[in-house]
Amino acid sequence: MTDDVWKRDEIDSPCIKICVIHPASRLCTGCLRTIDEIGSWSRMTPDARRVVMEELPNRSGQITQRRGGRAARLGKDLSDEKP
Repeated sequence: MTDDVWKRDEIDSPCIKICVIHPASRLCTGCLRTIDEIGSWSRMTPDARRVVMEELPNRSGQITQRRGGRAARLGKDLSDEKP
């Protein structure tokens, strides 16, 4: 299956099919758009889309790494654990 059916002669969506909204920034971790931008993308004018696309590179700093999870557990000092 290909995505050719979704191709149009307009500014493509920046979606990379990793759709997870970051809880603090409220941005999609895949494309860096807001929920409102994602929802209204198909109705946006080319100029409005262009503005969003120009802002995306500046948004990556708004998404911070999580403190917990597997990476944190693996980096944990084993001498702190109880026997």
